[in-house]
Amino acid sequence: MVPSRMDRSRNIWIAAGAANGLIAVAMGAFAAHGLKNAISNEALGWVRTGAEYQMWHGLALLALAALGRGSAGRASAIAGIAFLAGAILFSGSLYLLAFTGWRGFALVTPLGGTAFLVGWAVLVCSGFAGRGGG
Repeated sequence: MVPSRMDRSRNIWIAAGAANGLIAVAMGAFAAHGLKNAISNEALGWVRTGAEYQMWHGLALLALAALGRGSAGRASAIAGIAFLAGAILFSGSLYLLAFTGWRGFALVTPLGGTAFLVGWAVLVCSGFAGRGGG
């Protein structure tokens, strides 16, 4: 049986959410245990912040997969893309900053935060339009 488009989309968000959770836990544990004495407290804070935001948005992706049915599939897809882009840009730039000290890439951190906000705003609008988040 060929999976439906909705099933494929749901599987993508499950995989993306789970991957974000995996990376968030790994980065947090690596920073707390493996790098505790190797990087500054400020850098550890950046990793914690990146991991926290990545975890929350990984969970949001899983929620989109669980709720993603009905007429709001487009809103879920846009929100999912925004959450995934936010995790890559926001959390990724914080990890890069913490591990390399290179501040040039940190300029994209606000773009990642904006992507997170866009994802949530799309779900708010979808909810008010009566289509829910899924």
